[in-house]
Amino acid sequence: MFRSFKLRPNQLILAIILMLAGAAGVYYFSNNDIKFGTTDFTSLGILFSGLVLYAGILVIIGMFENETVLSISLLLPSIVAIAIFVYGFIGWSVRVSLSQWQGLRPDYTWAGLTQYYDLFHNDPRFVIDVRNTAVFTVGFIVGCLVIGLGLAILLDQKLKGEALFRGIFLFPMSISFIASGVVWAWLMNPAMGDRLTGLNMIFHILHLDPLINLWFTNPQPWGMVFTVIPAVWQLSGFTMALYLGGIRSISDDLREAARVDGASEFEIYRYIILPMLQPVTLSAVIILGHMSLKIFDLIVALGKQDIRLDVPGIYMWTTTFAANNYAQGAAIGVLMLVSVAILVVPYLVQNMRTETEI
Repeated sequence: MFRSFKLRPNQLILAIILMLAGAAGVYYFSNNDIKFGTTDFTSLGILFSGLVLYAGILVIIGMFENETVLSISLLLPSIVAIAIFVYGFIGWSVRVSLSQWQGLRPDYTWAGLTQYYDLFHNDPRFVIDVRNTAVFTVGFIVGCLVIGLGLAILLDQKLKGEALFRGIFLFPMSISFIASGVVWAWLMNPAMGDRLTGLNMIFHILHLDPLINLWFTNPQPWGMVFTVIPAVWQLSGFTMALYLGGIRSISDDLREAARVDGASEFEIYRYIILPMLQPVTLSAVIILGHMSLKIFDLIVALGKQDIRLDVPGIYMWTTTFAANNYAQGAAIGVLMLVSVAILVVPYLVQNMRTETEI
């Protein structure tokens, strides 16, 4: 490493200036508060000064002309930030979930698995949350896969205006769950009589009164089933894009060979294309599954705080910030993390093994 060091006076001077300026900034902002009005910029000043100091260090490292050391040095701030703000906070949440912290004053008295035991054995609301999440996850994944695959097969027929249709089907994905939830809450307004709006009004105008529905206010689990509709509407285009990319990656020679052997288009899709789309299906299930397990904003927009539509994300929020039961809120968050990890980690491990074998 030191054999490749090349001293460049201009870069050395720049590095010294940056390090001195950064160190002086860190020292100054650590001992003085910087406020504009009621806003405190002290932390921002320390962060910026630290980055200036680190930039000077990088200039010196660059003179060693060692790409490995330079790459690690460039990635080090991100690694440290992730270690602190992701894994560090996960560890802190686990510690809080094992405590008796209730109220605004921290209480780290060891409680073991008490919070987890209470959730599964003494908390009927959490049981409702688990059931609702299971119903939503199954309906969401199945709906997106079926509709997405159907749209991809239709677009694969080389229709005119394919680009336009792709844009139309993908457009809902660009809308936030909160925005689409507000719109769908109006479309699925359960009001009856003279207050009919949205889809119920359309059904009434078209003399399809038997289709008028209470939507997500139906008795469970049917109420939760109807919350799947806006979620599928928003993400089925994403699934379509995954499947369409997978279909287009399959060689046309396979299709031509099957046609020569007398296979119909249905048989080509059934016995050739669909089996080759299994990796795409697995990826879609993983992506959609982890989204459904963490769902929060769409349910809030649809049902506000309706307990019949409660999910772990909403329960965690109300428990932590409304009831100030930080230990139980952290336990719910940890359980959500574990459920997502059970779904995602095996998939990532399998991908790593596959890449290593290749």
